[in-house]
Amino acid sequence: MKPAGVVRKVDQLGRIVLPKSLRKRYQMNEGDPVEILVQGDHIILERYRPRCVFCSSMEDVGEFKDRYVCASCQSEMKSML
Repeated sequence: MKPAGVVRKVDQLGRIVLPKSLRKRYQMNEGDPVEILVQGDHIILERYRPRCVFCSSMEDVGEFKDRYVCASCQSEMKSML
């Protein structure tokens, strides 16, 4: 993990502001979902990308009845019918 060289303070509501240069660099726009991950002592922010509920794949994921399912798992389910 490479430091960005930016220090921000947490406000009373627990918020921080990501600098515009970082948001632009990582293509993060207002309203985009962000996933918060914890790894040891580190808090990691990532642009949210849905994962398949069955295999955790992030490739070719679509929504089905409010759940995310990848194309591979969809094909496997169809073959079971």
